[in-house]
Amino acid sequence: MSSPIPTTFVEFKERTERPRFLAQHYPVLLAGSLLDVGCDRAVLRGLARGPYVGIDFSPEADLRQDLMKEPRLPFPDRHFDAVVCSDVLEHLENVHAIFDELVRVTKGHLLVTLPNNWNSARVRLARGHGAIAHYGLPLEPPPDRHRWFFGFSEAEAFFRGQARRMGLEIVELRALEKPRPLAVRMVRRALAGDGERYRNKYTHTLTCLYRRPDAGR
Repeated sequence: MSSPIPTTFVEFKERTERPRFLAQHYPVLLAGSLLDVGCDRAVLRGLARGPYVGIDFSPEADLRQDLMKEPRLPFPDRHFDAVVCSDVLEHLENVHAIFDELVRVTKGHLLVTLPNNWNSARVRLARGHGAIAHYGLPLEPPPDRHRWFFGFSEAEAFFRGQARRMGLEIVELRALEKPRPLAVRMVRRALAGDGERYRNKYTHTLTCLYRRPDAGR
């Protein structure tokens, strides 16, 4: 039986807040060499205590690479002490191939986060709005968009399934939920229950910290 998933109440209003939260909550990632896949503004560079490499299209990236055209990461096996890939996989068609690469190049820990798309879409769908963030049918080709639409349950199943497939230990799964008054949360739980339905509706992100069983050998 799977252990309960703890919840942290946090909201990221600025792009730099998410990596700072991850650095604070998972300090083990910053102890040695770190690969940041989808680094955006490379916030973790200033927090890492060891060598840092960031991959993205942004000016702050150390390496610019289109992961859908070039899925193989240009590093030897087990090259980094830790790898971070935060809210990136949902943007890629070849998500499974990229996940394999993340595992290949880490010799210690791997942190992956996925958004809960049900949470971002549920209000707009319920109110009959015709567009959903990261999806829809824009007039011009967007430079980037989500390729996958999934909820909390599917994200959890993906993380657990990949652990079994790749022989990884799950150190922690954690749900992130926007802070709301206690009375609001109590009403939500009374209406939706305290399990899968609630998570799919109200959790905005699921984080998973993996560890190689032979890390440190």
